[in-house]
Amino acid sequence: MEVIPRTLVQNSGGNAIRVLTELRAKHANGEHSWGVNGETGKIVDMKTYGLYESASVKIQTFKTAIEAARMLLRVDDVVQATRKEKEQGQSQGPPPEEMEG
Repeated sequence: MEVIPRTLVQNSGGNAIRVLTELRAKHANGEHSWGVNGETGKIVDMKTYGLYESASVKIQTFKTAIEAARMLLRVDDVVQATRKEKEQGQSQGPPPEEMEG
């Protein structure tokens, strides 16, 4: 969850470690509305800018990420099953009608 603030700080030329440490301290003290100003790279109270992020946005982001991971795992299972079937078919040798001719 720190990728976006870190990127904002780095792109604005700020010290990412120092700013993220300050931001973590603010959040630990219950000041959850604080974030990184993308222009200056400094931490500010986002309420003063009228910026709010609802919990529903974060929840939907997590749900989407989990669903994408599940789909990738399903595709991987299908590929592995196909490989196993192919390998088993090759280890059994050719079908009997091909051996006669």
